[in-house]
Amino acid sequence: MISNGDFVKISYTAKLETGEVIDTTSEEVAKRSGIFNENTKYGDIYAVVGEGHVLKGLDEDLVGKEVGYKGEVKIPPAKAFGEYDPSKKDSISITKFREKPEVGQRVRIGEKFGTVERIIGRRVIVDFNHPLAGKNIIFEYEIKEKLERLEEKLKALFMIHTGIELKNLSVDGEKAIVEVPNEAYLNELFLIGRYRVVRDAFRLLNLKEIQIVEKFEKKAEEGKVEKIAESGEEDQKTES
Repeated sequence: MISNGDFVKISYTAKLETGEVIDTTSEEVAKRSGIFNENTKYGDIYAVVGEGHVLKGLDEDLVGKEVGYKGEVKIPPAKAFGEYDPSKKDSISITKFREKPEVGQRVRIGEKFGTVERIIGRRVIVDFNHPLAGKNIIFEYEIKEKLERLEEKLKALFMIHTGIELKNLSVDGEKAIVEVPNEAYLNELFLIGRYRVVRDAFRLLNLKEIQIVEKFEKKAEEGKVEKIAESGEEDQKTES
């Protein structure tokens, strides 16, 4: 059975009580429901049970289930996106916005995110509640796999915190060596998320050392270009 601390792979579709789909791991469901985003990576996700990688209500429902379980859980606001708090609204001068705000627009004010509720003259009423606050969320989900090997668990942590799928990774005792793929070198999420990976790997996997290696290889095409250039130089020397 699934317990706190287990690494699992799951798929899900989240809905409101009206039946409106608000999130899913399935590209097909996203397209069918009109919420498809070409910048979103669809597919099964990883989570460490009890670590808050999914909504609290879903996290708790995973415990005690078996791999292969398919089911549904209704999550109350307190274990989803919070109760709705009417006091989390503020009236802000329209001069604080770089562009003219519109009703329904998501905006950032300082360190807070909110939704423009109304515009009255030169004042903008912003609601800082989460857009789904106060709503029950229904999750239909399936537990696809429970990870056992350290290598797979470490790869899962990288997916959770950076969104990058690692292919070259090895664990020897309490030491791990991770080869960073080329696409991650300038990926800001990876650069920040790797520290969370290391923190969790030390705590959850009892690793003592993690080497994150950047590997560069000269492409064959570049070699050909250099050889052609060298050949050209020799021709010039011969002609002279």
